[in-house]
Amino acid sequence: MANEQTAASHTPEHDHDHGANCSVPKFDTQDIIVRADIMAKTKELAGMIFTSEEVQHYQRAEKQIQGNDRIQSLIALIKKKQKEIVAFETTFKNADMVAKIEKEIDELQDQLDGIPIISEFQQSQSDINYLLQTIVSIIRDTVAEKINVEDASPVDPEECIE
Repeated sequence: MANEQTAASHTPEHDHDHGANCSVPKFDTQDIIVRADIMAKTKELAGMIFTSEEVQHYQRAEKQIQGNDRIQSLIALIKKKQKEIVAFETTFKNADMVAKIEKEIDELQDQLDGIPIISEFQQSQSDINYLLQTIVSIIRDTVAEKINVEDASPVDPEECIE
């Protein structure tokens, strides 16, 4: 086991019965073992992603946003207005005030969206998400290509039903 490491997983247990003749293994997802070499390559890939231009751009934009007083005050005001909406919806049951505050929030959001660094930040978030989705898709597709399902021994699906 020196070559293996337990993966921390927070998914629900896989504890239903597969039947006596079912060749599908039964796992508690917290007990799945991930080979150390796979974990090492995963960490190496994460490091490469962290140093990517997309992530670097995101971090620069985030730092500029955090240091911009106008942006921070707009964000704080939007959050305050959102809390006011909750109060007027739940405590005061005043739909007119809710509508008025929602309009104010929309105007504040428009001001925020009109600041160039905000759109750059949002674009960098999209770029990172696209990069991550692309990586996951490539891994999934590459693994799927390597698995030859036709060579597996057939299993009666009825034996694998709970």
